[in-house]
Amino acid sequence: MIKCPSIPINGHFTKISWLILNKYFLRQKIFPPILPTKPKPEADRYAPIRTLNTPITMQLIDYSHSFFSVVPPFLALALAVITRRVLLSLGIGILVGVAFLVGGNPVDGLTHLKDMVVGLAWSDGDWSLGKPKILVFLILLGIFTSLLTYSGSNQAFADWAKRHIKNRRGAKMLTACLVFVTFIDDYFHSLAVGAIARPVTDKFKVSRTKLAYILDSTAAPMCVLMPVSSWGASIIATLAGLLVTYKITEYTPMGTFVAMSLMNYYALFALIMVFVVAWFSFDIGSMARFEQAALNEAHDETAVSDGSWGRVYALIIPVLALIASTVSAMIYTGAQASETFSILGAFENTDVNTSLVFGGTCGVLAVVLCTLGTIKTADYPKAVWQGAKSMFGAIAILILAWLISTVVGEMHTGDYLSTLVAGNIHPGFLPVILFLLASVMAFATGTSWGTFGIMLPIAAAMAVKVDPSLIIPCMSAVMAGAVCGDHCSPISDTTILSSTGARCNHIDHVTSQLPYALTVAAAAASGYLALGLTKSALLGFGTTGIVLAVLIFLLKDKKLANA
Repeated sequence: MIKCPSIPINGHFTKISWLILNKYFLRQKIFPPILPTKPKPEADRYAPIRTLNTPITMQLIDYSHSFFSVVPPFLALALAVITRRVLLSLGIGILVGVAFLVGGNPVDGLTHLKDMVVGLAWSDGDWSLGKPKILVFLILLGIFTSLLTYSGSNQAFADWAKRHIKNRRGAKMLTACLVFVTFIDDYFHSLAVGAIARPVTDKFKVSRTKLAYILDSTAAPMCVLMPVSSWGASIIATLAGLLVTYKITEYTPMGTFVAMSLMNYYALFALIMVFVVAWFSFDIGSMARFEQAALNEAHDETAVSDGSWGRVYALIIPVLALIASTVSAMIYTGAQASETFSILGAFENTDVNTSLVFGGTCGVLAVVLCTLGTIKTADYPKAVWQGAKSMFGAIAILILAWLISTVVGEMHTGDYLSTLVAGNIHPGFLPVILFLLASVMAFATGTSWGTFGIMLPIAAAMAVKVDPSLIIPCMSAVMAGAVCGDHCSPISDTTILSSTGARCNHIDHVTSQLPYALTVAAAAASGYLALGLTKSALLGFGTTGIVLAVLIFLLKDKKLANA
């Protein structure tokens, strides 16, 4: 038996708890029916496992046929739902998983946890800088956004737009189309576009709730589809680890991300729904009431400034510089890794992380050059610090997501779950089940990123074991469900920032957006059912579109006369 450590604080309770955990749970004496009926020989039971993030080979317990393999990830899921504290929940899931893997030995547990953390930047005796580069890009993106805010460029663009938009439809379409410029980050999009579009939509009596809906439904859906974004970068990094963990060589991280984006039916059709609503004034539920009230009650319009503070070009040039430099770097690094040059081949073999760091650096430099004279010298350090600090939460979630992904792989959670699914659930139902599960989790926790971190490794492991051809559909379903639940959740940061950017009542935004989100979710669920049963992405896309069109026809309300 493992010797219990001496802990001075609440020592007796801790010692008793440790003995119970070690003797009964970890030594498998309380629940024998749920464990393998024929235990493996001792030599096979403690098989050496070496993973992407584990620099040192260590004897880890094999849980591939044990109920305990699902405890860490689902404990993290349950705690996230109950506490709504994603960082704490992921951290506990990681610690419990490590304790199981090392048989409850605290010294081995700390050593293995240290190896996992070090493995984020050091692997196989050499530096592995892919993940640190992602963190650098997130910090650069935060600085980029903060400098644009300090420069007043957002308000300058809003003043320009107010002089060129002619009607309500134009105001709504402008707001929706701005996502093609600000898709680099959902926070940036919700706050920047809100500041840009709000004076314009107020002028043409578009309700603040309609503005919040457009902001929210173009933020996460576009960011999750684009590789040149904070979302895309982190997802690609997660995918790279999953592909290595499960020895999948036929896909590259970038190629996998592109394929998943094409199957992300919720995100794609949420964007389509936004443009339908903006063009046709398709108002359902409480949105119709808010729109009618906006027509009858004018907001106080913001006076057009003299342009002495911000400049329009100080917004446009840096954003274009960020996008162009990142894409150029992706093509260049991909071409260097390809035997023959082609655009598709370049993107499939590109070094995404290096490209993002290069693009983020160019974007920040462009902001600095364009804002000389509009930002006080003393304000630059404040802007840089505020921007970097704004990304600390996302960075923490991402690091813990990487670690729990390693734990899930080492405990063979997917192997165990796949045996249950194989006997009780048709593999074709996996995508729609994962879509619904991810939606519920994201709704309860209010975070897409936490859902990605917990659900993507499980989805990948289950698909690889049950039917490898379903790995991309299953992970796409998780991505779509995470965005869907995030949209519906009143505690989602993106939802809160969208109502903040639109300056509308938060609950009004949640209740008015919910009918649109659920309508698209129902259509997407039908698409994932078709995708899983037929393995045809095109048929799944078509099914989603047809079901959405039918639902819109059934739910259509009286259109506003002044659209």
